[in-house]
Amino acid sequence: MIDPLVHREIASPNWNERQVPVSMVVLHYTEMKPVDEALARMCDPAAEISAHYCITEEGEVIRLVPEDKRAWHAGRSRWRGINDVNSASVGIELDHPGHALGYRPFAEAQIEALLPLLHRIVRQYDVPRANVVGHSDVAPARKVDPGELFPWERLADVRLCLPCPHKLTLGDPFDNQGAFLLALERFGYDITDPVKAIEAFQRRWRPRTIDGLPDGECGAILFQLLLDRDRGIAR
Repeated sequence: MIDPLVHREIASPNWNERQVPVSMVVLHYTEMKPVDEALARMCDPAAEISAHYCITEEGEVIRLVPEDKRAWHAGRSRWRGINDVNSASVGIELDHPGHALGYRPFAEAQIEALLPLLHRIVRQYDVPRANVVGHSDVAPARKVDPGELFPWERLADVRLCLPCPHKLTLGDPFDNQGAFLLALERFGYDITDPVKAIEAFQRRWRPRTIDGLPDGECGAILFQLLLDRDRGIAR
C-alpha cells in the first residue's frame, strides 16, 4: 500500500498473522547505531524481531512489516488485559542510541516524522490515547524504552496520547505501596515486578525522579488518571 508518509520499504520476514484488531501503538528505541545495524537485525530471520516502522534520526520513515500483519516488536508484554500486544498493536522503532550507547534527547526531525504517521494510525484504527504507550509500559520488568527523555507532551499536545495530569488537588489516596500497586494494575500495568512497574510509571508520568518508590506525587498522578478514565475523559 502506498503511503505518502513512508519514504521507503525494507521487507522483514519476521511477522505472522494478527489474531485481534489493532487497538494500540507501541513506541520503542532501537538502541543500536548506525541505523543500518538495527534494520539488518529486524530483517534477520534468526533474530525473530521486527517492527512495522523504523524512523531514523534524520526523519526517514521506513516500513518493514505491513500494518495488517503481526510484527514481532513487543515480546512478552501486557497492557490493560491484552496479553498478545504484538497482535493488537502497531510497533514503531525510533533510531536512537538508547541508554546503553549514550542516552540523549530525540532528534527534532524524527519527532516531526513520527507525529503525522502516528496521527494517521491512531485515526485509522481508532486507537484510544491511553493505548499509545512505550515499550516500558507494556514490559516494565524487561524494558526502559523509549525512556524518560521521550517527548510525550508533544504527542499529548495534539491528542495522540494522554497528557500528564497537572491539577493534583485531590491528592494521594493510597496509604501504602500495596494500594498503589493495585491501582497501577487497574490502570493497565503488569505489576509482577513491583519495583519495575513503579519505575515504568515514573518514567512515563514523572520522569525527573525514577526510583521505584510510590511517593505522594506519583499517587496523586495515578489517582487523577484513574478518575479521568472512569469519567470517560481520558480515552
